[in-house]
Amino acid sequence: MDDFSPPLPPPLPEAAPAELPAFLQSVALLRDMRRAVGAVVLGQAEVVDQVLVAFIAGGHILLEGKPGLGKTHLVLALAATFGGLFRRIQFTPDLMPSDVTGHSLYDLGRQEFRLKRGPIFCNLLLADEINRAPAKTQAALLEVMQENQVTLDGQTLPLAPPFMALATQNPIEQEGTYALPEAQLDRFLMKVLVDYPSSDHEEAIVVGSTTGGDGLSPSHLAPFASAQDILDLQALAAAVTCVPEVISYAVRLVRATRSSPSLALGAGTRGAIALVKVAKAFALLEGRAYVTPDDIKAAALPVLRHRVALSPELAIGGQQVDDCLAELLRSTPAPR
Repeated sequence: MDDFSPPLPPPLPEAAPAELPAFLQSVALLRDMRRAVGAVVLGQAEVVDQVLVAFIAGGHILLEGKPGLGKTHLVLALAATFGGLFRRIQFTPDLMPSDVTGHSLYDLGRQEFRLKRGPIFCNLLLADEINRAPAKTQAALLEVMQENQVTLDGQTLPLAPPFMALATQNPIEQEGTYALPEAQLDRFLMKVLVDYPSSDHEEAIVVGSTTGGDGLSPSHLAPFASAQDILDLQALAAAVTCVPEVISYAVRLVRATRSSPSLALGAGTRGAIALVKVAKAFALLEGRAYVTPDDIKAAALPVLRHRVALSPELAIGGQQVDDCLAELLRSTPAPR
């Protein structure tokens, strides 16, 4: 912890009775969601935290990982703890934009056209294997991800908040896929990498999945939060204090990506905004009403890794974007 940060508050109690301040009740609710999702998604504690942080920061998330690591399972678990409307779209090469957003139908009985809303009208949207759909279908998400609205036949239809899109993709299979363009990637608040669990967690997953029952199934989870609860959490996260020194640190990190010889493409201003928003959500998850430089560091890789591009010579040599970003974190002084 940097010397910059003030003393930590006392730990939260297991439950948040009504007499506790609203802030502590909200943080306890968030931690209940974290505990419930972590109980059925084993060995991915960091990933669970990052998904929850994106949710309360009001952004969208791209989950990338090899097949069979529980990406879809994680999203289903999050949806089970949330009382809002959940929809899932399996992206395929023949999926049309109207299959996502909706379309007009002619009603013979009324002798008029009426709008049929697509599955995108929800609170939580799982865009499963998003890179299997062509660019025109992927682009159907651009407006809703940026402005929380959909335009159908000239009518602008707002979505009821909160709204979060969680897209999954497989990084190793390229045949029959369509890479997301930079403009689409930039709409995602975070790109989260799902890796293999530890040996102990993997054994527990195998045991829980092969002994009958539904111990690791999200189906037995009960909703912890309503749509209004999430909106309250989002407002609370936005109100978390971030002093000018920490904001300056976030901006310097983003600007360092533009001058780094290791990167051919640096992050834009939207990256700096996302860095501060996610850092505020990380602070709230830890029960703090202020951001520290460590929150910025925790947010840096998932927020920036999809907004930058390696220089060609490093990419050919097998260098990873995360390695370059980690070096920038080490070389950019944090406030104390």
